Amino acid sequence: MAYEYRIKDQHGLYFITSTVHQWVDVFTRKDYIDILLDSLRFC
Repeated sequence: MAYEYRIKDQHGLYFITSTVHQWVDVFTRKDYIDILLDSLRFC
């Protein structure tokens, strides 16, 4: 289930937690690592 959150303080610090679909180990394949890092850089 997804929730939508709005950032009210643009200068605040936020803690983000997430889970991976079916507990896939995203750090075992370079393709997964690249996707994850690109996503974090974009955000």
